[in-house]
Amino acid sequence: MKLDSIKAIASAVLYEGYILYPYRPSSIKNRQRWTFGGVFPKGFDQQGDASLMETQVLLQGGELTAFHVHVRFLQVVRREVGQLTPPLQALPNDGNPALTFVASLDVDGRELLAWEEAIEREAALGPLRVADIQHGALVTPFRFEGARDVEFVRAQDGRIVAALIRTSHTIEGMIEVRALELAPDLWKLTVRIENVTPLSDPERQERAAAQLRAFASTHAILTVENGAFVSLLDPPDDLHEAAAQCRNVGVFPVLVGGQDSSAMLSSPIILYDHPAIAPESPGDLFDGTEIDEILTLRILAMTDAEKREMASVDARARALLERTHALTADDMARLHGVMRQGQSLTSRGDPLIAVKDREKPRLVSLLDSGRNLCVGARVRLRPKPGGDVMDIALKDKIAVVEAIERDFEDRVHVAVTLVDDPGRDLGAAGFPGHRFFFSQEEIEPIAAGEGP
Repeated sequence: MKLDSIKAIASAVLYEGYILYPYRPSSIKNRQRWTFGGVFPKGFDQQGDASLMETQVLLQGGELTAFHVHVRFLQVVRREVGQLTPPLQALPNDGNPALTFVASLDVDGRELLAWEEAIEREAALGPLRVADIQHGALVTPFRFEGARDVEFVRAQDGRIVAALIRTSHTIEGMIEVRALELAPDLWKLTVRIENVTPLSDPERQERAAAQLRAFASTHAILTVENGAFVSLLDPPDDLHEAAAQCRNVGVFPVLVGGQDSSAMLSSPIILYDHPAIAPESPGDLFDGTEIDEILTLRILAMTDAEKREMASVDARARALLERTHALTADDMARLHGVMRQGQSLTSRGDPLIAVKDREKPRLVSLLDSGRNLCVGARVRLRPKPGGDVMDIALKDKIAVVEAIERDFEDRVHVAVTLVDDPGRDLGAAGFPGHRFFFSQEEIEPIAAGEGP
């Protein structure tokens, strides 16, 4: 899989939590950002924030096997709003007009907000041969210089009325890579990322100041040539012990890139091997634990004032808002729900049945208490006591059996649609929300002509 495709997945991790619905700085949950993958300067230890991130993975290959390391993170940028009083037709010769800093400013309907943005950073190493680093670690320093950018804002009458000042600080880090041969053609790779940015005494005491010099959403992409990584989630039987000995601090390594083993993503967010972005998703919502359709509908339901504030957050939030408004009816329909093989049964309303053997056929009928239960039969729903609100709502309903399926543990699940559901045709087509799963013990076959 090409690195660009892997980075598309990694970028979803990079911007997870960047800004959350309702995408406004005034929202309480957006006042504490950069919560994933933080690597703070070593001198800051006021609240137990980590100053390093370490990942260990297993690699199969010979001494000539080579790999690449891409360390990626966000650097926080402070954005301030300066108001010019009075407005100016032109900048002074030195380009530094007098500014009054404010939390927000309205300029002809455009709201300027003081907040934080981010810059994507990357430090890359490789190709590195495992044989070259088995007797001593390779330590590579990196540094990104700070900058101050001033964007002057003109009103409709042409006068300069404000300035947006973006400030980033110089940050420094080190990447340490080493290899340990565990057995012939089996290596344990260690990648250690450390923030060595110096701090002044005041900066050591204030988390907000240290955050501006931290690495946020830090993760690493590892790719290999002439070798293969080993899954730490599902290692081969003979490598279980070696996988269990891998030490990971602040990250969870998973295989990425199709179904091969040539790349690994060490993510600060727990993922499964071979994560993928749903093809129906129109773009990043920065809120990956939510459902695209729900977030999209909520964005569309926001007031004009709320959308105006969202558009003022930054270019990414503004693009998200514009993209959401541009969705067509077909785009929205694609978000409504897709059935995929290879996932587990999650709930009555989102039944995705996983099977161990994809060639295993669906059942056509069951023998229940001497009575034959088949696809198309009518049944009465009898959910087990102690269920959730969905069980209460569906109790005693008359339904039609649409499918009889087996999960990865060979348990049988009966998929039904409700006779009185106006959207029953959607359930018959496999759409969640109109198709429900019950165990064989929770349904009661009924005779022809009984019920509605």
